Amino acid sequence: MSAPRPEFLKFTGHKSFTQRLVLATLTGRPIHISKIRPNSPTNPGLAPHEVSFLRLLEAVTNGSSMQISYTGTTITYNPGLITGAAPGIGAIDDVLEHQLPATCTRGVTYFLLPLCLLAPFSKAHMNVRFSGPGVITSATETGDLSIDSFRTAILPLYNLFGIPAARIELRVLQRSCAGPHGSGGAGIVELRFSSQVRLPKTIHLNRSPGRIKRIRGVAYATGVSASNNARMIHSAREVLNPIISDIHIAAQYDQAPLVQDAAEKSGSKKRMGIGYGLSLVAESSAVGVLYSADVVVPPKGGILPEDIGKRCAYQLLECISSGGCVPGAAVGSVLTLMAMGSEDVGRLRLGREVVGTEEVIGLARDLKKFGASSWGLRDAEDDDTGDIIVSVKGTGVGNVGRKIA
Repeated sequence: MSAPRPEFLKFTGHKSFTQRLVLATLTGRPIHISKIRPNSPTNPGLAPHEVSFLRLLEAVTNGSSMQISYTGTTITYNPGLITGAAPGIGAIDDVLEHQLPATCTRGVTYFLLPLCLLAPFSKAHMNVRFSGPGVITSATETGDLSIDSFRTAILPLYNLFGIPAARIELRVLQRSCAGPHGSGGAGIVELRFSSQVRLPKTIHLNRSPGRIKRIRGVAYATGVSASNNARMIHSAREVLNPIISDIHIAAQYDQAPLVQDAAEKSGSKKRMGIGYGLSLVAESSAVGVLYSADVVVPPKGGILPEDIGKRCAYQLLECISSGGCVPGAAVGSVLTLMAMGSEDVGRLRLGREVVGTEEVIGLARDLKKFGASSWGLRDAEDDDTGDIIVSVKGTGVGNVGRKIA
């Protein structure tokens, strides 16, 4: 007699779309999401970047199935085994090629963040190359990180879970900013994630976050004058130099990528992804404590490089003042790995404002629905910062593709 099929977990709305799909894949629970932008008069249902993420999820798993309604407002997802870039399952030369459409308005980190949550539990290495006219490597107005902040502020946190960041390689083969109307960029990014583990370790990041000892950053310009980098760096230093002396901001200049011009039938090409931005990361004296900030010029332009530098510097100071041991952009990844780790209680120190955000509260509710334990919250008692200690008990979701050590 066959085993009964598990019941579908029901969700509504398009918020936390990738988060729910990742949790479903890690726990093996099928989900049903309805009412995805049902009242939008022009673009109801799934957006182009969400459809592209579903294609990526199908490529890195084996046996998963999904059904989308005619209008795109309802989706049913049955997860499969996370295989990564396993030979014979779509990978060419050990790398999966994923094309992003020109209508994509999200940065490439929208895809990298959930992909790196699945990668430690993969059967084989997770090697994916993002290409196509929709790859945006800079920060975006929709709130996505730049590729530089992701590499320097998010990936090092995997070391805390026993996942060596030295075996995670992120290559930026072509930089790009958002194109006209915030969509399209034509960059090329390759992720090689070779740190597969049986179970993430339990972390105890509940100590004092310490004092900032250095600031690093990258100023990038694509298809515009390279002097914009120097102007952004100079204005950011005007704000940060009186506070700390150890500051180093690298300047990166790239030509804008050439793409086929759809409006011209003669086969002519045009430059895409023109813009500039700044990424800053502050490192604390406490091990594993990082803060990041990202600012990019909007696609319509109109903002001076000096304003971009000052905005990024003030944004970094605001992130540091919010407290905690993890920046807001990395909270979701850290808490998810803690919940999926070994069956022990881990502790994480977060700022009071970070805990109260809609994303963190939504993540706690989703984890509870997928069978994880409730979080324990208490005030940090070693100082008067007002930070909160979050206690998370792991569920022991291991890598089924790895033998038990």
